Amino acid sequence: MPSQRFVPPSEVPGLAARRIAADIVDGVLHKHRTLDDQLDGGSAHPGLKTLADRDRALMRRLVATVLRRLGTLGHVLSRLLDKGIPSDAPRAQSALLIGAAQILWMDVPDHAAVDLSVRLVQSDRRAARYAGLVNAVLRRCAREGKALVEEVATQSLDLPPWLLARWSAHYGEATAREMALALGHEPSLDLTVKSDPAQWASRLHGETLPTGTVRMLLHGSVTMLPGFAEGQWWVQDAAAALPARLFGDVKGKSIADLCAAPGGKTAQLALSGAHVTAVDRSPARVARLRENLARLSLQAETVVADAVEWAGPAEAFDGVLIDAPCTSTGTIRRHPDVAWLRQESDIAALASLQQRLLRKSVSLLKPGGTLVYCTCSLEPEEGEQAVAALLAAEPALRRVPIKASEVAGLDEILNRDGDLRTLPCHLPNADPKLGGLDGFFAARLVKS
Repeated sequence: MPSQRFVPPSEVPGLAARRIAADIVDGVLHKHRTLDDQLDGGSAHPGLKTLADRDRALMRRLVATVLRRLGTLGHVLSRLLDKGIPSDAPRAQSALLIGAAQILWMDVPDHAAVDLSVRLVQSDRRAARYAGLVNAVLRRCAREGKALVEEVATQSLDLPPWLLARWSAHYGEATAREMALALGHEPSLDLTVKSDPAQWASRLHGETLPTGTVRMLLHGSVTMLPGFAEGQWWVQDAAAALPARLFGDVKGKSIADLCAAPGGKTAQLALSGAHVTAVDRSPARVARLRENLARLSLQAETVVADAVEWAGPAEAFDGVLIDAPCTSTGTIRRHPDVAWLRQESDIAALASLQQRLLRKSVSLLKPGGTLVYCTCSLEPEEGEQAVAALLAAEPALRRVPIKASEVAGLDEILNRDGDLRTLPCHLPNADPKLGGLDGFFAARLVKS
């Protein structure tokens, strides 16, 4: 835990936010801790409790910008440093990354970015001797950095090479570059509303997407937005909102939502009148799901269980939705740490788990019932290949292709087999912050 470095907020405005941002960047890059673990729950950074909302928002933007632009930052700093980034003082590294990120991409005065980064290293015993280096490098960055960024603007440095190579092979080099470019922008906030999307888009100063999602730019805390306390909407990426709709009319039907937390798809199904059984193996995540349902005044049965081992009820379900654990490479635009925490070797183990979950899902389904399988992954092993393997092993299943009319006429988000395949570069907008989708795969199968 970074608590030994935490110092109560200084009288220098913004220093506490940058200190915590440095701790969290260090946690991702050197301790392989996810952003979610460091920002929420029992293992969250202890200093977050002392930050005002404005400083908390600044801290999140600092962390996200560093991780979203990590490859380019590495290139810029390597050109400005004779001997590379100091490896024996993580705080010096994180101070350089945070300082350069502010200079190059954030609306922060250069002198403030330099000064506060110097203060960061001065307050750390191991890094203090690098204060002069940090000062000199960041001053050079203010003068020369933007030109160095332009040098590599077309090289997609902000993705790990293994991931860029996979996407180039599967989607083509041009599309892979478009995806990487889309991931460089801070994403919008997407909301699924209970009713009247146009009215909520107007109230929230956002826009309505063709799929019915309300999209807006967030300024401040989600919980302070109109309609949150009243349970009129929930946060859900526009792509993540599509799989639950593939069942069609679910009123009165029994639907199992496996790996259900935090509950966005459970809420969609419950709102549409389904009798939902939401299953997740994590007690903490199920508790969060129940809190979300309570705020939304929606009902679902919740079960804490490993879906692979869960016996299920005596009577099979009309439908099973499985949003399977995966590499989550489709969520990098919202969770930029994923790019640097995942390894290519993770895919095989997760693909094996997905097959076990899929076989389990088939056993829970009535004859004539519908299985919707989805992942927030851009890797074919966790999408197209997973479904192909299941269909080969389960002759009782057949694919029911998704029609463009079911996804607001967006032909480009359907593949040749009629499965859903959204990409980060889909749904472009003149303002990049209002464009894009999470990368999702979904297929609809029916049991004969």
